[in-house]
Amino acid sequence: MSVLYVPYHLDEHQPDLNVPLPGGVPVAEFAVELPGADVWSRLGRLYDAVATTVERAVRAGERPVVVSGDCTVSIGMTAGLQRAGLDPSIVWIDAHGDLQTPETTTSGYLGGMALRFLLGYRPRDVAGRLALRPPPEDRVLLVDARDLDPPEAGYLASSGVTRAGLDEVTSESLPPGPLLLNLDLDVLDPSCLPGLRYPAAGGPDVPALLRAVRVVLGSGRLAALNLACTWHPGRDDPGGVRERLVAAILADLRDSAG
Repeated sequence: MSVLYVPYHLDEHQPDLNVPLPGGVPVAEFAVELPGADVWSRLGRLYDAVATTVERAVRAGERPVVVSGDCTVSIGMTAGLQRAGLDPSIVWIDAHGDLQTPETTTSGYLGGMALRFLLGYRPRDVAGRLALRPPPEDRVLLVDARDLDPPEAGYLASSGVTRAGLDEVTSESLPPGPLLLNLDLDVLDPSCLPGLRYPAAGGPDVPALLRAVRVVLGSGRLAALNLACTWHPGRDDPGGVRERLVAAILADLRDSAG
């Protein structure tokens, strides 16, 4: 197993993200020169490069594993899987819905729109730049998402996106076909993982998260994983909490590959 390390938060390179990747895992650190233009051009350049790398990995018979600083990288990963001839469904494990839009957001935070853009919202901004075919809503499983804003709840009420709690993830609940798993570590209760950018109280503990991840891995249909390490950069890892968590997830992934 090899890891593509993409230390970016949106279009900001974060060399001090400090993801403690375990020894013995080959890592290719990803960096790309972004244009000094608008944010959409910068994100388009970054995610196109991610898509190219993911496509190359799939065609070489590998399962792309990306470790990044946010969830929006999954947009480029989905485009890359599609370029390689796959038609992925999406399993999105996150404390948040990531379903805001530029029109509904009060914060303006683009990371809170990641899944909505993946589903094809305003294609001129992101999807169209990557020739991304938005996955059908009924092939998206949104897991946890306990911290929703009213516009996100309104969208989900009329959409085909399936929702589940972390403890409701079973082999039967997964959407069909190859799976892209977007795993935002802020799904954990903040007491389990310090330093998160957007902590949300009332979350699961580490064993509950690992159980759900193992269900996805056990399906034998995982096509790619984005492990979104959504903590503040430049922070220490008190007690080695992050190190143990990342190592456990990657160990499960390695074991599932046989």
